[in-house]
Amino acid sequence: MTDRSLPDAETIAAFRRDGAVCVRGLFDGWVDIIAAGIERNMADPGPYAAENLLPGEGGRFFDDYCNWQRIPEFQQVIDGSPVAEVAAALLGSDTVQLFHDHVLVKEPGTAKPTPWHQDGPYYFVEGTQTVSFWAPVEPVTTATLRCVAGSHLWPRPVLPTRWLKEDAFYPDENAYMPVPDPDAEGMQVLEWALEPGDAVAFDFRVLHGARGNTSASRRRAFSLRLVGDDARVVDRPGRTSPPFPGHGMRAGERLRPDWFPVILGPDGRSPADGAAARAAGL
Repeated sequence: MTDRSLPDAETIAAFRRDGAVCVRGLFDGWVDIIAAGIERNMADPGPYAAENLLPGEGGRFFDDYCNWQRIPEFQQVIDGSPVAEVAAALLGSDTVQLFHDHVLVKEPGTAKPTPWHQDGPYYFVEGTQTVSFWAPVEPVTTATLRCVAGSHLWPRPVLPTRWLKEDAFYPDENAYMPVPDPDAEGMQVLEWALEPGDAVAFDFRVLHGARGNTSASRRRAFSLRLVGDDARVVDRPGRTSPPFPGHGMRAGERLRPDWFPVILGPDGRSPADGAAARAAGL
């Protein structure tokens, strides 16, 4: 990793202001490995895999997460790509921990959009230093990720919902703001046409979604969810997604490194935690 590979001051400022930026070429040299990992994941889904279409809806919208320990290609990307160093620069953090991986695939002719949502309210971790990297392995234009600028700074979180039923995820809906319609409400929506190797980096609190894939090409995307120094465990009023059953952590604690490895420490890469988590099968 060289300093030239790190985001410049303008990109860092834009990430902190808008909550989302495009990082060109982040996974250059890793696209084929990511694509192979996605195919392995789809052929052998994990316990959280989902098909996000109702009967009669065309195409296929597959997603799955928390598979990095058993998909060797994902491990290679986490350990070898510059994603941890780029995350540290964007977040202004001395450390970077892996929260989870996520695969999202929309096959050709999948008209269903990804609903507008913030990831943060689904998670049991919270902080100002959080980032997801969303990276396609095919060129994407209309089915690219869409992020609402500045939504990570809104005073209340957006109500989390289940994607299929679109009903409330937690009780006490008054604690959240209703899911907005950014296009109808004239919000500033950031979106980028992406080439394989490019990625969108966005804060866990950013409102985002995606259009359906009405093209003739697949849209396979790989995400890594990472956290920095100030991320802490929080209590939620219901089952989180991912649930991580039996994690044993209490509110206010940092993520346990044997489950959520430190992939970058103050002195550089920290592979030991990741190796321990893989050995434990977590």
